[in-house]
Amino acid sequence: MSSLADLKGILIRMAQGMDVHRLLVFREIARAGSVAGAARALGWTQPAVSQHLRHLERQAGTALVLRRPRGVRLTEAGEVLLRHADAIAVRLHAAADDLAALVQLREGTVRLAAFPSASATVVPAAMSLLGRRHPGVDVRLREAEPPEALALLAAGEADLAVTFAHAGQEPDEQPGLVRTAIGEDPVRLVLPRSHPHAAGGDEPVDLRTLAAEKWIAGCERCAASLLRTCREAGFTPDVRHGTDDYVVTQALIARGLGIGLLPRLALEAFTAPGVAVRPAAGLLPRTLHLVHPREADQIPAVRAAVRALRDTLRAGSVAA
Repeated sequence: MSSLADLKGILIRMAQGMDVHRLLVFREIARAGSVAGAARALGWTQPAVSQHLRHLERQAGTALVLRRPRGVRLTEAGEVLLRHADAIAVRLHAAADDLAALVQLREGTVRLAAFPSASATVVPAAMSLLGRRHPGVDVRLREAEPPEALALLAAGEADLAVTFAHAGQEPDEQPGLVRTAIGEDPVRLVLPRSHPHAAGGDEPVDLRTLAAEKWIAGCERCAASLLRTCREAGFTPDVRHGTDDYVVTQALIARGLGIGLLPRLALEAFTAPGVAVRPAAGLLPRTLHLVHPREADQIPAVRAAVRALRDTLRAGSVAA
């Protein structure tokens, strides 16, 4: 295993004559897991990709990959170099979009990651608004829960992400990413229509009266919020089912198999006919965030997407 000093020395030698083109070829090899896979992705011949890799390894003075019968595995030096290659790819993508935006947003691509209920509500409305304002801007949506969305941003595979954090939860932070709170998403109690508390209008339900109920938990963050909320109400919930799909959650509730907590965005996306939605005492909203690499706010297409998302929220989908 190379020492930290050895790896720093390798990077210093490479920086003195760095060939960015070869570095991006190496990044494609690492992403594909093989030289052949990188060649297919690039539309090149396999010998051409191998030649670029050999040149890069000669420049580094060490092996960057270990060849195996079915692909390659990165060495420690290769892992270090890949992190820098990812950062360079982010900057190059930013530069390309910035240049395209010189013709007043007649071109440009925004790669957007968003969690499921936002992908079904706020994001389509914002994409439609952005399309009317700037028809040449192309938005590519990828559905992703917050941890996955942050990983996509860090790897340079997304430009902008819509994430959330429940009350009492610290948002995940990563170096180089900027996070901005853009609104709140209230949480509601969801019950079968036959439940004694299903009627009652806007009067909040006391969660302590539900201590003996069976509960349905959501994703890891949502389940943690459920446990915290119930503990603060004085009991530990009997969680019988777990799903991060709000449609499945409501199907279970409608059949009388449990009760649960869902954010308003999920209920705007879909409300099953067999459920009742009530406010409950002590339920705090989750906070919505926009997250992007620090340099991405210099890209006009990303700035336009941020404005469209903010304007959509202010229009009433979520209290901003």
